[in-house]
Amino acid sequence: MAQKQRPLTSVLVKPAGPDCNLNCTYCFYLEKESLFPETKTHRMSPEILEELIRQVMQQSGREVSIAWQGGEPALMGLEFYQKAIDLEIKYGHGKQVGNGFQTNGTLLDREWAKFFKKYDWLIGLSLDGPEHIHDRYRLKKGLQKTWSVVQEKAKMLLEEGVAVNAMCCITDYSADHAEELYQYYKDLGLTWMQFIPVVETDSDNPSQAAPFSLTAEKYGNFLVKLFDLWMGDFVNGVPTTSVRHFESALYSYVGLEPPECTLHKECGPYVVVEHNGNIYSCDFFVEPRHRLGNLRNDKIINMLNSKKQNDFGKVKAVLPRKCRFCPWLSKCFGGCTKDRVKDPADQRLPRFCESYIQFFEHADTTMKLLAKNWKQQQSDVREKEMSRGNYWAFQDKTNEI
Repeated sequence: MAQKQRPLTSVLVKPAGPDCNLNCTYCFYLEKESLFPETKTHRMSPEILEELIRQVMQQSGREVSIAWQGGEPALMGLEFYQKAIDLEIKYGHGKQVGNGFQTNGTLLDREWAKFFKKYDWLIGLSLDGPEHIHDRYRLKKGLQKTWSVVQEKAKMLLEEGVAVNAMCCITDYSADHAEELYQYYKDLGLTWMQFIPVVETDSDNPSQAAPFSLTAEKYGNFLVKLFDLWMGDFVNGVPTTSVRHFESALYSYVGLEPPECTLHKECGPYVVVEHNGNIYSCDFFVEPRHRLGNLRNDKIINMLNSKKQNDFGKVKAVLPRKCRFCPWLSKCFGGCTKDRVKDPADQRLPRFCESYIQFFEHADTTMKLLAKNWKQQQSDVREKEMSRGNYWAFQDKTNEI
């Protein structure tokens, strides 16, 4: 059977490559500078930026998202992103473009904030929580702490009305503070939260995961506690905070594909564009063997649907017997492939296998109820709209959750 053609719905762009003004202990991307030894600094040229935007606009459907990431993407300067907007308008012909910007926040000011607000950019702000958690690993190159600066930038962005998503890396330390983290973000006004489990190989002992890596037991406990906190803030059946992992998991309960690729059966729904135009299979696999080509020589849509990308995607589905017969397989599909690869001590099972089992056993009944309520709401909308002869209103709403 022929491989189904993947649509170009999103790209992840590294305009400043691996360059960053911080030196976070758990960062996996700083070492990627070894892939680009030609220059000490790495910046996307105007020519590559235009070719990137032109291709993305011409090869995507009516909606597409672009995630600007790093390293630290703010190193490019604000003028670079104004140019990106101009190119999106030039080549987009009215299509909807969602821009996301993941940043450590330290280089931002109100001019940046006004730009983000004007063009409705979603900001992923790397703020790991209260001071004792954030400053444990998120340090400058001279080991200076960064929490006070980043927190002030968060307040500034919110004051300017910018949409901000708290990006929190969960480590072996921070996993013990689920309630404190959740309450901290709420108090700060960051009600959109994304919690990312950290797993990296120990550079001193490549046969095991690094000491700061999150353990399965701690991650399972963290998810359970966080889920209860999230549910505790529902009002009249509606969440008042957004936790991406839980919302993504809910997609599978209502028969939709989750937006979080971690929960997909296969990998490969997007590609990474480096500063020099190189295209890679995934953010966590920017390495020579997963280089798909360069946008100066081939179309992004072709590389997204190449045999090499298809083969990469299928690796995720290669799971041990326990996973294949697990009742929760259709909900987690083994989690992220990188969590297996970067945990060489035990690749027999996905690192967070027991975490997901613990979470879904705890949350399943509630998730089913949430799904039932959502489906009923959709049914009510359909009946109401179709009684008005407005079938397409219902069709549009089915794409949202």
